[in-house]
Amino acid sequence: MMSMYYQAFQNHMDLTAPWRAGASSALRFLNLVPQGLSDQVVGRLSAALELISRSTLTYHRPAYGIDSVMVGNREVGVTEEVAYATPFGSLLHFRKDGVPEQPRMLLVAPMSGHFATLLRGTVKTLLQDHDVYITDWHNPRDIPRREGRFGLDDYTDHLIDFLGQLGPRPHMVAICQPSVSALAAAAVMCEGNHPSRPATLTLMAGPIDTRIQPTRVNEFAKSRPIDWFEQNLINYVPVQCRGALRKVYPGFVQLTAFVSMNLERHIKQHMDLANHIAKGEKEKAASIKTFYDEYFAVMDLPAEFYIETVRDVFQEHLLPQGKLMHRGRPVNTKAVSRMGLMTVEGEKDDICSIGQTLAAQDLCTGVRAYRRVHHMQAGVGHYGVFSGKRWNNEIYPLLRDFVHVNS
Repeated sequence: MMSMYYQAFQNHMDLTAPWRAGASSALRFLNLVPQGLSDQVVGRLSAALELISRSTLTYHRPAYGIDSVMVGNREVGVTEEVAYATPFGSLLHFRKDGVPEQPRMLLVAPMSGHFATLLRGTVKTLLQDHDVYITDWHNPRDIPRREGRFGLDDYTDHLIDFLGQLGPRPHMVAICQPSVSALAAAAVMCEGNHPSRPATLTLMAGPIDTRIQPTRVNEFAKSRPIDWFEQNLINYVPVQCRGALRKVYPGFVQLTAFVSMNLERHIKQHMDLANHIAKGEKEKAASIKTFYDEYFAVMDLPAEFYIETVRDVFQEHLLPQGKLMHRGRPVNTKAVSRMGLMTVEGEKDDICSIGQTLAAQDLCTGVRAYRRVHHMQAGVGHYGVFSGKRWNNEIYPLLRDFVHVNS
């Protein structure tokens, strides 16, 4: 019998909600106190109230907050619109007004405990030269059980359907975890001569073959039998939620694992936050708060998707061995052809090590040599592959040129 720890956690959060709400109200009142009036006392009290009010998680997607972007030498407005949707995800389009036609691109976000908004910086950079869509995954705790299951096959089907909405010769960029499904979708579409088969596929820091230089994450996935993951990590969505009793890998459990990997750093960050607030250093405090507003916004994973990913990708390595199936048929990576293939890795990536993404180049023997690009970015870890200065200044220009040459 599966334990009900998710229900217990939700009950605790509901019971303590009035304390956090009271702290938030008191903090708003305290901010009205004129500066100079017992600054030291007010600052310490503000810091304490801030930490109390923030002692929670949110299960709602943060805003992307992309209202405009520079295209060439002018700023243009950006409007979000849902181009297509299923119960499990939306194809979100960042529409730009008054811009000549640009290459249509599907940005495939991970389904790994955080919302697709983690890629807002990636989106904003891509918008300079591309017509960008993103896989905006929905939180399973908000999806009623009657909508059915969502496994690896369903993820791949969503990518095929989303690409179909973009029309002929779209481009696809997959970040991290979904690289396997993106390559599978491309193979299925190429083999079936789908009219919306991608013109280019870019895989960034993805676990194509985790047998190569295994990381701590890879080793953990193989350290226990698959039954252990199902019995210890899978739980039921609390009855208070729309997705009541759906089996999931809870977001707060995933976050606990993320935090434990760098626990001292997170503790120090919150101590620094309290000190910045106490000293009235608003900009420094705001920077930390912005980061944790996103970091503590978590989403659950459908149980079947999580278990199948651990088993098929990290334990049995089905794709690089030619054994991965989609809807009962083998995924034939040799069928990938008449398209460009780009792989990107980070020198210091401790989640997907060097060689794991590059493995896709060896699998896709049908792609012509002159349409292949591989880039290993020096000096960056996992997140630096698709965010930050090196992404903007060194990786993105290569991706942009690769897409435009193959459009």
